[in-house]
Amino acid sequence: MDTQGGITVRRALELPALRGGLPEVVARADRLGQTVRWVHAGEVPHIASLLKGGELLLITGLGLGGRAAEQRAFVRGLAERGIAALVVELGSRFDRLPAPLVESATQAGLVLVQLHREVPFVAVTEEIHTEIVNGHYARLQQAEEVHSRCTRAVLGGGGAPQVLGVLGDFTGNPVFLETAEGRLLYAASAPSADTEGADPLQVWEGLRGGRTANGDTPPAGSVLVDVPGTGHGTGGSVRARLVLLPVVAPLLPVHRMAAERAAGILAVVLMQARQDEELAARGRGDFLTDLSQGRVAAQDAPAQAAVLGFKPGDARLLPVVMRLADIADGLSSGGGWAVLVRAVSEELAGVGVPVLLGVRPVEGRVPLLLALRSPAERSATADRVAAALRAGVERSGLLGAGAGPPVVVVGGAGGWAAAAAGLGHAAETATAAQGLADRPWYDARRLDTDLLLWRLRDHPDLSAFVDRALGPLLLHDRLSKPPLLPTLAAYLTHAGRKAEAARELHLNRQTLYNRLARIADLLGTDLDDPQTVLALSLALRARRHV
Repeated sequence: MDTQGGITVRRALELPALRGGLPEVVARADRLGQTVRWVHAGEVPHIASLLKGGELLLITGLGLGGRAAEQRAFVRGLAERGIAALVVELGSRFDRLPAPLVESATQAGLVLVQLHREVPFVAVTEEIHTEIVNGHYARLQQAEEVHSRCTRAVLGGGGAPQVLGVLGDFTGNPVFLETAEGRLLYAASAPSADTEGADPLQVWEGLRGGRTANGDTPPAGSVLVDVPGTGHGTGGSVRARLVLLPVVAPLLPVHRMAAERAAGILAVVLMQARQDEELAARGRGDFLTDLSQGRVAAQDAPAQAAVLGFKPGDARLLPVVMRLADIADGLSSGGGWAVLVRAVSEELAGVGVPVLLGVRPVEGRVPLLLALRSPAERSATADRVAAALRAGVERSGLLGAGAGPPVVVVGGAGGWAAAAAGLGHAAETATAAQGLADRPWYDARRLDTDLLLWRLRDHPDLSAFVDRALGPLLLHDRLSKPPLLPTLAAYLTHAGRKAEAARELHLNRQTLYNRLARIADLLGTDLDDPQTVLALSLALRARRHV
């Protein structure tokens, strides 16, 4: 039987060195299964302070003291320290152990043994230590065998479930793999008669799943081993966690050793899974980009999409593009895109329509196509998809402090040809929409003016136009308070409706009138003139790009 890094007291007494001393257990024979971690010999009265627990202590009785109180205190100190057993050699001090010593050991739960024949303590020490070391080596061999079995399972095409199955077979207990946050990923039951028919998910809920209410303390005797990994998310350097629960039999140190070796294999398996997931998402992103740029003909697109698992039939296709400008560079290291793909995919599963999701890391974009059941569902579906995309980004833990929100742009619904054009339009518009007021999603068709201005962003005439239209106002805001540009923006946003602009700016009407008059004076224009309003609106939009 395996023990906590040693051998049992019973086994130690069976070894030739101690057996030659004719050992007699005089107290707590019921605890002979305790573990001997190490052997120590010493005669000083304060020997307990020199021990760590788990030792088998060899003495001749010289440090026990002559009074009953001293002997009881000696035993209590050893019991409190948690030693495995006290072995006293008779002859030097006692012909038989005193009654107070035996009574005290019995009450304290300490195994007490007397030796009727003299033995060399050094021989006892060497023999027991050799046994402990041999046992440790045997456990290492067992753990290495489990490691080899796990490796063979993975090389044979298996993944995390097969690795957990090997561990479950070895431990005789159910084994689980959870995320760093505690969400269950995989479960494997022990293939034994005792657990046949038992649902590992019920075991999980009963013994592990309720820990949120009880803190993160696992059930007594459980084994938890971190699966290492670098990457994003709240787990930091912990990618997942192996959980072994003692349902059928106690978990032993060798089981922890095996789990620690399996954790290394699981780290590679999960990393490969993320790489495969990301590569697949990149492949879908390449297809959607090729479709939008005309490299895939509309008549050929359905067959290629079917190979990628997207079969919309005759449904109308809704193109959507999400852009992650502020965090795209950081996603390329540590499997960030794979984390994002998984989180977004799981959120999109609740939308209830077929989805083809891809990623374009170079542009920081997530393009996707959805199959609409009816054109009338475009707006409602866009709401659900945008919420799922944003929830996936948030859940992935990839948005750091200061990162801007993702921009989601939705195109028009149609057939494959319309979807190709809509994807390209939405992708460009998602870039042009950076810096606009945050909305759940933008209709690509309503941002054509912003897209046109963005395309002209490097043209000197656009910069000159902004300076002519807004220059005096921009100079005023650099030098004076209060700034007037927000007042003009609110006024134009509400199409000249002063009451609504005043409410947005939290101003009374007279203050708004005074500021508008000041703006008209600075610009030398009439803010009620339609051509002036158009020019100023275009200049405000263009200013974001120049």
